[in-house]
This record gives sequence, C-alpha cells and structure tokens, in this order.
Amino acid sequence: MRWSEFKKDLMKNPAFRQEYENLEPEYQLVKAIVERRKLKGMTQAELARRIGTRQSAIARLESGTYNPSLRFLKKVAKALGAKIEISLK
Repeated sequence: MRWSEFKKDLMKNPAFRQEYENLEPEYQLVKAIVERRKLKGMTQAELARRIGTRQSAIARLESGTYNPSLRFLKKVAKALGAKIEISLK
C-alpha cells in the first residue's frame, strides 16, 4: 500500500484526523526552517555553529522530535535572516 492510500484510510478515523491536524503548526514550522536553511545554502552544522549549538540539536529540531524554546527558535530565525511571528486565532 502506498503512503497516500494509507494516510487516506487513517484520516477516516476522527481521533487520528484530530491529532494530525493538531500537529500541523509544528509541521509547518519545521518545514519553513528546513526550506529557509536550504535556500540560504546552509548545512545543519553551519546553522548550529551560527547559533552556538550542536548539529544534533538542529537535526532534532528538523525531525520534529524536539520541543524547542521560543528563545532557541529566535536564534534559529535570526541566523536564517528570518523572524518569528506568533498569533492566536
């Protein structure tokens, strides 16, 4: 079974769909960081060096397995020439 078919079946489950949608903001943030880093032509190691951390911390951030502080995200954004925008809707 292909991933798209498997995901379609999973999304039929209301509990799964809710959890999937709850993770969307985190997914979008990680995606934006990875895209911006690559656009800048930076490696994970270079980004880590610029903010004073280890490459493994950037790898965890980009994998979505790390719950970073706002302070850490601000450092990442600054190193990438970006800014953080937070909103409540």
